[in-house]
Amino acid sequence: MPFTQISLRKGKSLDYRRELMEEIYLAMRESISIPENDRFATITELEDGNFNNSGDYLGISRSDDIVFIQITLNSGRTTDKKKALYAKVAERLHANLNIRPEDVVISLLEVEMEDWSLGNGEAQYA
Repeated sequence: MPFTQISLRKGKSLDYRRELMEEIYLAMRESISIPENDRFATITELEDGNFNNSGDYLGISRSDDIVFIQITLNSGRTTDKKKALYAKVAERLHANLNIRPEDVVISLLEVEMEDWSLGNGEAQYA
């Protein structure tokens, strides 16, 4: 049950934002085998003054069109699975939304199964 939080510069269309969430979902389906219809995501649009992309940190030249993606998910995936996820997200966003791979920044937050409540005040996975 991943929960995806996306941050990007303000001004993208509703269709673009919907497609962005969908492409990340599909990348997770393809690379880390999340269940069908397991769609939990939010987008935060940021004004220019609330945005810093660190320019060319680690030798990667990022533009103002950068997309920050933070995915909270169950712990236990291998490094190879995580690498596959990063690559698939960058690939899909480039192919379908013309986002430069250099502008895709992803971080994972791993949690235990008991750290989720999906409604009704219950820990469904505990």
